[in-house]
Amino acid sequence: MTTRRIVIAAGFAAIVAAPANAQAPISVQEPWARAALQGRTSAAYMTIENTTAALDRLVSATSPVARVVELHTHMMDGAVMRMRPVSAIEVNPGEPAVLRPGGLHIMLIDLARPLRAGETIPLTLRFEKAGEVTVNVAVQAAGASGPGQHGHGTQHRH
Repeated sequence: MTTRRIVIAAGFAAIVAAPANAQAPISVQEPWARAALQGRTSAAYMTIENTTAALDRLVSATSPVARVVELHTHMMDGAVMRMRPVSAIEVNPGEPAVLRPGGLHIMLIDLARPLRAGETIPLTLRFEKAGEVTVNVAVQAAGASGPGQHGHGTQHRH
């Protein structure tokens, strides 16, 4: 057997040995963003669950539709609510991280094209321990306050 065949066989054995009900370490529900014009910004929101027993952290994100993607939160600065970048978003086991308007969110900055309600856009989330998770983010109307009824985003592991 050649080296290539051995590697393929070993990889197949590892896949077969994995339990059929193995759960991904990170689960993302209802990822959504607001529609936006080209050259503008938008934000992505979702609920992230950590199915492991150890703390994990969302450390960055990327998307082909935005030149810059940042993790943000809203904070009170005196009597004014302001957005601030954060270095990471903690995702504790059994305690979902909820990204929503007015709180934690993912900024999509300097859009490469308009985001139109009804479409989906890819967003790759990078976690400290779980690695990359790509989600399909459902774009809602510009003034939306939630994920809406038409199309829930989906996720897949890399």
